[in-house]
Amino acid sequence: TPRLGIPTVYLSDGPAGLRIEPNREGQNRTYFCTAFPIGTLLSSTWDVNLVEEVGESMGNEAMEYGIDVILAPGANIHRHPLCGRNFEYYSEDPVLTGNIGAAIVNGIESKGIGASIKHFAVNNQETARYFNDAKVSERALREIYLKGFEIMVKKSQPWTVMSSYNKVNGTFTSESKYLLSDILRKEWGFKGVVMSDWFGGQNAPAQISAGNDLLEPGTKKQWDALIEAQKSGELSITDIDTSAKRILKLILGSRKMKNYQYGNNPELKKHAEISRRSASDGMVLLKNESTLPLTSGKNVALFGVTSYDFIVGGTGSGDVNEAYFISLEDGLNNVGFKTNEIAKLAFEDHKAANKKAFSRPQGLSAMINPYSPPQIIYNNELVRKVVKSADVGIITIGRNSGEGGDRVEKDDFLLTQQEKDMIKMVCNAFHEVKKKVIVVLNIGGVIETASWKDGPDAILCAWQGGQEGGNAVADILSGRVNPSGKLPMTFPVLLNDHASNANFPLDGEPLSITSLLFPQQKSENVKNIKNKGFTNYEEGIYVGYRHFDKANLPVSFPFGFGLSYTSFEYSNYNVVLKGDTINIDMKIKNTGGYPGKDVVQVYVTKVMTDIDRPVQELKVFHKTRKLEPMETELLILKIPLKDLSFWDEKARDWKLEKGTYTIKSGSSSKDIKVSGNIELDNL
Repeated sequence: TPRLGIPTVYLSDGPAGLRIEPNREGQNRTYFCTAFPIGTLLSSTWDVNLVEEVGESMGNEAMEYGIDVILAPGANIHRHPLCGRNFEYYSEDPVLTGNIGAAIVNGIESKGIGASIKHFAVNNQETARYFNDAKVSERALREIYLKGFEIMVKKSQPWTVMSSYNKVNGTFTSESKYLLSDILRKEWGFKGVVMSDWFGGQNAPAQISAGNDLLEPGTKKQWDALIEAQKSGELSITDIDTSAKRILKLILGSRKMKNYQYGNNPELKKHAEISRRSASDGMVLLKNESTLPLTSGKNVALFGVTSYDFIVGGTGSGDVNEAYFISLEDGLNNVGFKTNEIAKLAFEDHKAANKKAFSRPQGLSAMINPYSPPQIIYNNELVRKVVKSADVGIITIGRNSGEGGDRVEKDDFLLTQQEKDMIKMVCNAFHEVKKKVIVVLNIGGVIETASWKDGPDAILCAWQGGQEGGNAVADILSGRVNPSGKLPMTFPVLLNDHASNANFPLDGEPLSITSLLFPQQKSENVKNIKNKGFTNYEEGIYVGYRHFDKANLPVSFPFGFGLSYTSFEYSNYNVVLKGDTINIDMKIKNTGGYPGKDVVQVYVTKVMTDIDRPVQELKVFHKTRKLEPMETELLILKIPLKDLSFWDEKARDWKLEKGTYTIKSGSSSKDIKVSGNIELDNL
């Protein structure tokens, strides 16, 4: 308030970069922000130092534009491939999620800007998100859905936490004293502000009593309810004062309180370089049969709409108003390739014939209608004509999704018939004349790959790389960058191979503008409808690779997988228990012909366990520096002994099981290179 000299602080969306209004009344300039890679791509780097640089860049832009808190990062678990906001989140694994999330927060807050980790907690679907009740066991809650948040709180101490819309075991998260006070604050030591998601929760006094300090955006109805509750004694003055103190502490710690004079001039050129570098470092090479890298100067035929109309990122609050974006075509031209004119003309003719469908939706409409123009229908005659003048074919498969709606299986997780026909047609035509075909996946979430991956000669999962995405793909295809990304989730053979598929909304009901603006209207109507009114997390802790390992199911590409243009050797492996810490020493040597980086992943297995637990679990990871051919890096990694604990539901506490543990290190969950045992007998 002006009377007390307390300034207004400003919040901005920002999982992939600041989402601010680019135009301001009476000013003749545009306020652009950098569109960074989506969260899933950043986690695919497995590089906390690089991700922290991205956070620092976001923090600089917030600082320069007068923003005090960035509403990011999103840290919910990829419980199921069809969650519409998986692109904003990091992984199916909480250790990867927590460490990547902490890196972003530390980067943002190094600039004196707050971060808001979200959506706390168990917000793993968009369908009926305002009132869905996630019914989850205490063990799954602790080991899977809260663990990433716990790591972030302890490693980065974010300024704020955003409570989610949904209920957990019958109570709205923003009204749950158990989650917000008992666990978040008392157990984990969180010191900051908890804010609701926009219009989240139903009972304002209960929210404040639970420890949800800030109601966003705040309504007169909530204000009246709070005043009445204070008068009646339902809401104590102690709870009011506690929340007020936390909010004041945030304001007092902000740059606004220090009278910082922001200049509206962020380092956009530098941030574009960081965006490009992080994008290429997180793209995952899934297949390469003597095809990549490509020799510069080749004539490249681009097939598929998204080869030209490349997708920068998802929609909703994860979107960014960027100054420009680089398409795949632009990126290839920038590194010396020639794009085939016949293939390009086919795209231009298609676009001209579908002008309306190529108009991007704006405002609220963009949130609930992800941009997805119609696909090109190719024929054999056109493709064979292209092959004559092209050296190599590149097919791009694109997918978009966003806030407010979940994806579906048909024509989304599964390829469309046109896409299947395109891959078959292009591969046949190019292979007949001994030419290669590459598939680029310009996607935000997992798609089916098992049925068609044998066709092309190389597959690059490019994700959605932000404004420099096309340049980043070209860097990898040309060999300017050696791919080093690893999958942060499993690519299954079938959608139904996921245990969570038995309890997930599969109809993809989209968010309407009415439900966006009036979120609580439908709650009573769907209370007893499975996966809308409630979702049973019957799979428990068996999410992602934990499930596939336990069920011994084949996968298309495993968790942690990613190819390189070079090879690595693991040696001198030593595992020693010192006090309450496991110390792991090893050497990583680049044994191939290209400079490159590897991601060392350490999994732990309990030998002869007495309880039901996963076959293996990721506990620590490290991305090497860029190693020249025949160069070696010595790694020393540590695992606190408490990280081997499981949640004992009877004792309502973490328990460490006695006996033998195998500490395994490798370059994916299915490619273990070295291992060693430790004995825990004296607990």
